[in-house]
Amino acid sequence: MGIIGDSLEKAAEATATRPIPKSAGAQMRYLVKQLKGSTRAVAQLLGVSQRTVERYVKDQIRRPRRELAARIEREVRKRWQPRVRQQAQQRAAQRTGITIETRARFGFTAAPGTTDDGRIRLITQHLPPPYAARLFDAQSAGATEQQLQDIAAEGLQEIYFKDRGRRADGLTVEFTDIDYAEFDFG
Repeated sequence: MGIIGDSLEKAAEATATRPIPKSAGAQMRYLVKQLKGSTRAVAQLLGVSQRTVERYVKDQIRRPRRELAARIEREVRKRWQPRVRQQAQQRAAQRTGITIETRARFGFTAAPGTTDDGRIRLITQHLPPPYAARLFDAQSAGATEQQLQDIAAEGLQEIYFKDRGRRADGLTVEFTDIDYAEFDFG
């Protein structure tokens, strides 16, 4: 994924109401349970042998290598509390919207005589529910990073730069050179 997709995932992870399991064995048991009891599927997912997964499940191995521990934690976080994530996304898509904070280059296509040179801006803006819904729908449909950026750019264009149609009619915003982007539900 890219910056926008990863940021949406991180925002969804932040909606968890309980912490993930702490020990490697508990995390491995959770992954096995999520993948319908298949230690083979977990082994393929993590890039280890099926026997290694079985040993973690039985607490015969307690401390994984650093890179394996990071992979296990990342996979557990992806799957942790899916209903809570889904409810938070529905709430953002229907009622509360989503807040984006980004530092990126914004350029403009506008009427002659205006300053349309792109420059780095730090923007924190609340986007209304329709833009949150479009971002979530596109992400779940497997949209590319560019498509997600285009939706975010359109939202910032309409809400931040055009002030919901009250100014800068005909302005088109280019959203490039993203340094970072962070999303927050609500």
